[in-house]
Amino acid sequence: MDPENSAFYPGWLENQRSGAGTAPAGQPSRIEGIGRARLEPSFVPAVIDHMVQVPDAASVAAMRHLRDHAGLHAGPSTGTNLWGVWQLIAEMIAEGRRGSVVSLMCDGGDRYAGNYYNPEWLRSQGLDPEPHEATIRDFFASGTWPA
Repeated sequence: MDPENSAFYPGWLENQRSGAGTAPAGQPSRIEGIGRARLEPSFVPAVIDHMVQVPDAASVAAMRHLRDHAGLHAGPSTGTNLWGVWQLIAEMIAEGRRGSVVSLMCDGGDRYAGNYYNPEWLRSQGLDPEPHEATIRDFFASGTWPA
């Protein structure tokens, strides 16, 4: 899973097309701790089978869903991960596949009370999690993910 504006997802896509992992420098991610403005030497796209690019507001929606429905306070990088996990589960359901999906909770959310859990801060950053929260509600109700 990779947040929007990160160089990793475009670098991976380029590798899929041409075998070269290059990506233009971009903006830093608004999701703390993950995503980079440029590829780093440790990034080896050839060993990655699948990547999902996650909108920053979707990361926030997912972390909030985890708090509201499981009582777990996580940070936005955990939200990024969850958003992609739910897409993977929806694909498995649609294809009739069964199996387990394991994910990690990246960090606790207590330190994000003043920003990612703060509606005023989200607005100041241009992040609106509501449309993505609707996607999550629909997924949990139907088991399907929008195309």
